[in-house]
Amino acid sequence: MREGCALDRLAALGVDTVASLPCDRTRDLCALIPERFRAVNLTREEDGVGICAGLAMAGARSVLHMQSSGLGNSLNAIMSLTVTFGLPLPILASWRGVYREAIPAQVPFNRVVPEVLAALGIPFTIIRDPGDEELIDAVVRDAYDAMRPHVGLILPSFWEGEEEACLPERVFPSRARESVVDYRRTFRDPVMTRNDAIRVIAAALDGEAVVANIGVPSKELYAANDRDLNFYMLGSYTQATPIGLGLGLATDKDVVVLDGDGSLLGTAVLPVVAAQAPENLTIVCLDNGAFGSTGNQPTPASGLVDMELLARAAGIRKTCKVQDERELQEAWESRERGPTFIHVVLAPGNAPVPNIPLAPGEIRERFVRALGR
Repeated sequence: MREGCALDRLAALGVDTVASLPCDRTRDLCALIPERFRAVNLTREEDGVGICAGLAMAGARSVLHMQSSGLGNSLNAIMSLTVTFGLPLPILASWRGVYREAIPAQVPFNRVVPEVLAALGIPFTIIRDPGDEELIDAVVRDAYDAMRPHVGLILPSFWEGEEEACLPERVFPSRARESVVDYRRTFRDPVMTRNDAIRVIAAALDGEAVVANIGVPSKELYAANDRDLNFYMLGSYTQATPIGLGLGLATDKDVVVLDGDGSLLGTAVLPVVAAQAPENLTIVCLDNGAFGSTGNQPTPASGLVDMELLARAAGIRKTCKVQDERELQEAWESRERGPTFIHVVLAPGNAPVPNIPLAPGEIRERFVRALGR
């Protein structure tokens, strides 16, 4: 019953959401999570960092569960998002590679995880056996009290002993279905830049919470229409849509993500968005076919990938493509309940806008206050 007791502790601490990518050493825990909490099933661990950031800013209390190898995928997001903005992030990581490990590939990174975390200044607690159960409370409490990440490294020995007695029966949905693609789009030569599109959207905002992607997009939104309900990202590549998804799950406000083709091509979050299906979420893919903030190097979307079709393949059904200001205005005004994906085809180019004169803590605090109004 150890898995059930661990989840009892999370519930008693007010946890309402668990974002998780499974480990075979915690399979029984993973089976029980959906019975007790809102479960967000990840396909890549670092997406959980952004999702938990959005959840936290909207007032939810989440825990990120993964195996410790996933920490390697997540460290930049933890440092550039969670640490930079002072956000809580309790992580319960199944610590692989050090205790009766049969998979050689689990050893090289995982055996030095404590040293890696210590070098980065990320607090961690090692949970070795059943007598350490109360340390789970300490991990969660510290993360929320100190507004920082805290990793609980749980050795497989913690779960040994009595098996969970009443695991829910695992029933897989039928996979029988028909997949039909009836899709034809024509790309025209772009007439808008990203700044043109952001100015159209900025002028139309009315109470939506907005997450702006890292680099120049955030600066262009700040220059176009600074408002407390804008969350300007300062780092953490690929985390804009995960943050928006977390917000969408925990607030009744409409949430808009201004993301880019490069960022969305680098994440695995779109199928998670489709599975969670928050009706208040709109993703605006500002597709200039380039990594705009780093010198306009081409992305695969420049002449190959159709970002709208990619969103559809991920399971998002409400999509459209716009290629001039009139089409963008019409798509914005005709939005239905989502999740919605608006693919905006753009020419490369950055507006000559200044840096955002706000510290990360100021961005977070005013955004959180505005969300609560």
